[in-house]
Amino acid sequence: MNTDNLIRIEYFCEQYNVEFSFVNALKESGLINLVVIEESSYLSTEDLKEMEKLIRLHYELGINIEGIDVISNLLNQIAHLQQDLTVARNKLKFLGME
Repeated sequence: MNTDNLIRIEYFCEQYNVEFSFVNALKESGLINLVVIEESSYLSTEDLKEMEKLIRLHYELGINIEGIDVISNLLNQIAHLQQDLTVARNKLKFLGME
């Protein structure tokens, strides 16, 4: 498999000064997806921004994994509601009702 868009977890943890146990806890909680290739774990570059957000929640704000899970779910719900609101507004504009 091509690893061009993947970051090896050991390298990631070293560069971001993050413990592997934290990354593993995020994976076990379903908050991140890791790709395993030949017994090595990788993080997709597409998930890097989300991972940075989770790191800030934990290390800068002191939020535990369970709290991060709740916050992440709430933020995802807000994003979906905002998308729904945008669609509704666009429909109203199209119908000339806004």
